[in-house]
Amino acid sequence: MVLSVICLGLLLSLSLCRGQDFSYEGSQGPSHWGKEYHTCVGKHQSPINIEEHNVKNVSLPPLRLIGIDNPCRSYMTNNGHTVMLKTNESKAAMLTGGPLKDRVYVFEQLHFHWGENDYEGSEDLINNHSFPMEMHAVFYKEDYKSMNEALKHDDGLAILAYLYEISPQPNSIYESIIKVLPDIEVVGKGKALEQSLLLGDILVPDIASMQDYFTYNGSLTTPPCLEVATWIDFKDHQQLSHDQLAAFRDLRNPEGNKLTHNFRPVQPLEDRVVYQNIPIEFSPSNNASYDHHFVGHSDNGTARPSVKMPILFVALGALLAIFLFAM
Repeated sequence: MVLSVICLGLLLSLSLCRGQDFSYEGSQGPSHWGKEYHTCVGKHQSPINIEEHNVKNVSLPPLRLIGIDNPCRSYMTNNGHTVMLKTNESKAAMLTGGPLKDRVYVFEQLHFHWGENDYEGSEDLINNHSFPMEMHAVFYKEDYKSMNEALKHDDGLAILAYLYEISPQPNSIYESIIKVLPDIEVVGKGKALEQSLLLGDILVPDIASMQDYFTYNGSLTTPPCLEVATWIDFKDHQQLSHDQLAAFRDLRNPEGNKLTHNFRPVQPLEDRVVYQNIPIEFSPSNNASYDHHFVGHSDNGTARPSVKMPILFVALGALLAIFLFAM
């Protein structure tokens, strides 16, 4: 089992060779990506700044993750630009619902973006506010059979985005991931997690907030920046301690320097609309306090007799009958 996971990691490293000659600073930094990768100057690029007062409210079908409750063997790799985690399972986790509707997407990998301090590092911003880390869980459309094929289609990927805040206490869910980081500091290094991982613990840390998210159409945030992704940004923030986050900054980049930051600056929204999902059970159209079918009016707008008057007459009649009987 361990050997198969290691082989998977080596294949992953080889598959990441394409589009890896870029950096987050200097002459190969984000402002220069468009020279080598023309798709990085498209009109629907990611990340973006999400302004909550400009979003459009919608109520989408429930977002569902399938096959995330089974322990799985996982392998982590330092590819020089991030740390990436893949699972070694014959039946991968799947994503459907929400903005994806009935389309099914297959889990491919998850990776992280961070900054050189605890005040920046996320790629998407919320109201111009940056967070110290962001995690992306990448899924490809099942119909396309593979990640490579999915990259050729504008609906090829679905990406779940999670924003992180600093907590005074470490998050035990991430301990198995943090523990591996010192062993993969050098580019190309990979290692299997010692313990089986429950994807559900990471992807659905709080089932109550799973339906609270923003969504928009965008791109990969690294070259070649292909515009093939449906982004789903969860509004609930995850927690890591300062020391846990600092461990990511000790990873090395291809030049041998510490990878202190690996986030792309926000891109213009252009003509896109960002949607905010309002869970159906909380939607005004389904809330009794917003019910427009008031007593006294029928569905077609004509007057409907009130039930209060007949009850009053019945009560008065009963009292009159009692009075007459007593006489």
